[in-house]
Amino acid sequence: MYWMAGVLALALAWWFFRRPPVKAAPARPIAAQRSNAPALRAAAPTPAPAARETTLPPAEAMPAELAGFRWLREQDIDPARRDALLAAFRGIPRPPRSMQKLLSPDFVAKAGSAELSELVMGEPLIAAKVLSTVNSPMYGLCTPVTNIGHAVTFLGMNTVRSICLQYMLAEAFKPKLAEAQRCFDAIWQASAIASELCVRLGKALNLPDVGNLSTQVVLSFVGQLAAASLIPASRLEPWHHQNRLQRAHTEQELLGLNASEIGSLLMKSWELPESLIDEVCGVGRQLATPFMVTDRARAPRFALGYLCARLGEHFALGELDSLEGYDPALDIAADTHHLRASLAHPALARLDQALAAPELQAALDQMMGRATAEA
Repeated sequence: MYWMAGVLALALAWWFFRRPPVKAAPARPIAAQRSNAPALRAAAPTPAPAARETTLPPAEAMPAELAGFRWLREQDIDPARRDALLAAFRGIPRPPRSMQKLLSPDFVAKAGSAELSELVMGEPLIAAKVLSTVNSPMYGLCTPVTNIGHAVTFLGMNTVRSICLQYMLAEAFKPKLAEAQRCFDAIWQASAIASELCVRLGKALNLPDVGNLSTQVVLSFVGQLAAASLIPASRLEPWHHQNRLQRAHTEQELLGLNASEIGSLLMKSWELPESLIDEVCGVGRQLATPFMVTDRARAPRFALGYLCARLGEHFALGELDSLEGYDPALDIAADTHHLRASLAHPALARLDQALAAPELQAALDQMMGRATAEA
């Protein structure tokens, strides 16, 4: 009997010392909460980095052809080649002096339809061409327009100023060969479509200073026009149908600089404002400029300008006939690699809706002549 009691006592003692302390169990989660509390409090005020990350799409591998491309600027080429380009520019007539006034910041900011009419009427040939274009089926006006002021009333100051600028530039670029003329016509059409897209999308996105941006988009085609004037005739057609990255390769191979930098050099020779030239080049340089090194304040403008210029080219070349279902994020191409990151900027958050707007497609149909054909 006694020996059984001893065994039972030993068993109870063993169980007592082996079991976990009763108060230790809740102490572990409490300790864990205390150790985590500072970390949670520290993490709470730091959503900003996460928010900045959401402005960038998932990292994509850079296409090999873009990774292997070196964007050359004026200071990167041999002085003799630069001088040869400048000498070639002497064969391109300067635009009328009135273009400088048209592009001056004060004129863009303050001029109304009366001031614009006075400026353009000082260039009678350009005024006639502007009025002819405004009354063409491209803009589908029901009432004939007889002066620049009326054109502004119907189409808006930004559209009319862009048309004026295109014709002022046209005075400087007059190809002699039929093949070149087809190329130039497509570039002019691309610039007109790009400018109209820029005005409409910029307004829909509430971007500031849309008038200046549409002007910069038109001027971003100056380098293409200059390149088309200098590229040998046998290479012109293949060059024109390449994408922007392929064209930049070809331009640097044949001319030393790509079209964007050629445009910069030419506009400097025309004595246009340096600040304007810088903005124009910022649009073209989107091809090779990563979003993270773009000036954040100007990134949305550069991105929208580049997108509109590229879309204008695709419409003019018949490679695109509608924006229905078009999504820039799915436009996977080497020449849109950096653009897709830039388009994720919060200021462009409503771009998809703006591109899908029926009135934008109707305007494009009108400019492409489809609305008239269907009527």
